[in-house]
Amino acid sequence: MLWGDMGTIDRLLSVEEALIHVMVMVSAADSAMSDAELRQLGDIVGILPVFKDFDDNDLIKITQQCAERLSGENGMNATLALVAESLPTKLHDTAYALGVEIAAADLRVSPEEVRMLQLLRDHLKLDKLTIAAIERGAQARFRTQ
Repeated sequence: MLWGDMGTIDRLLSVEEALIHVMVMVSAADSAMSDAELRQLGDIVGILPVFKDFDDNDLIKITQQCAERLSGENGMNATLALVAESLPTKLHDTAYALGVEIAAADLRVSPEEVRMLQLLRDHLKLDKLTIAAIERGAQARFRTQ
C-alpha cells in the first residue's frame, strides 16, 4: 500500500492509475465485474488519448492495487479521496464519464453502481449540469431499440 504513517499518502497516483481506479471501483461496486465491463475498461484504455503513453501490461497490476486499497480500512473513501487528489481538476469530468461508461457497459446500472457514481461525483466536486450532460450522453450511446 502507498499509505505512510498516520494515514498519510506516500505518493499520488498517476493520471492513468487514477482513471483506472475509478473504472475498477464502479465495476466492482456491485461485487461483480461483468465481462462487458471488463471489455469496456480494456477498450477505453486502448482507445482514449489520455492513455496514449500507458503500458497496457500494467493494467492488471493497477487493478489489483485498487482492489487492495478498497479492502483496507475505510478503503472506498480513502481511494476516492486519493483519486480526487491525484487528478487535475480538468480531468474530473473525464473520470466521472469513464465511471458512467463502465456502469452502463452491461446495459444495466445497479443501485450499488449508482451509489458509487454519487460518491465519485461528490469527491470530484462536479456541478449538476456537467453530471447531467455526461449521464445523458451515456444514455444515448447505450440505448437499445
